[in-house]
Amino acid sequence: MLESQVAETTTHVAEPTRRDFLYIATGAAAVVGGATLVWPFVQSLAPDAATVAAGAPVEVDLTPIAEGQIVKVFWRGKLIFIRHRTAEEIKAAEDVNVASLRDPQPDSARVKEGKVQWLIVYGNCTHLGCVPLGQQGEYHGWFCPCHGSIFDTSGRVRGGPAPINLPIPPYTFASDTKIVIGQEATA
Repeated sequence: MLESQVAETTTHVAEPTRRDFLYIATGAAAVVGGATLVWPFVQSLAPDAATVAAGAPVEVDLTPIAEGQIVKVFWRGKLIFIRHRTAEEIKAAEDVNVASLRDPQPDSARVKEGKVQWLIVYGNCTHLGCVPLGQQGEYHGWFCPCHGSIFDTSGRVRGGPAPINLPIPPYTFASDTKIVIGQEATA
């Protein structure tokens, strides 16, 4: 008789009870709740988007920039001017008597060799940080309307209170039509 009871209990499949459902539902709710509580702590370990963007180099396609045009981009929260200079602008910048400049620097020191048509400079006046207007002023470079600083087509200070030329950011040419701002050329 004992054998028949064992055979009977092993072949019989018990139906899930309401208690089984409650155990599974409670366990699932605990897992979801735990994950919901842990997720913000895991996310806080990752750097925020501003930090990631602050140090990342910026690639700029030069193809759509027409000759004579100035394009503004931002890198590390700072304004950068990319100027596609015309042959006349290049000649005017190269023909300057460097000794007569407040911050003497030849045009060749401000552009990459073989890419003299491209001038890349920070876009803030070196006097008080205003944004100068492009293709303005006596030298058709930049003119700062706030205090009257004048820069030529090479970004060199030619008049007004600005003490130094527009600085050159670190950049390299990735190809003939693409620059990477924030990265120097590796030897």
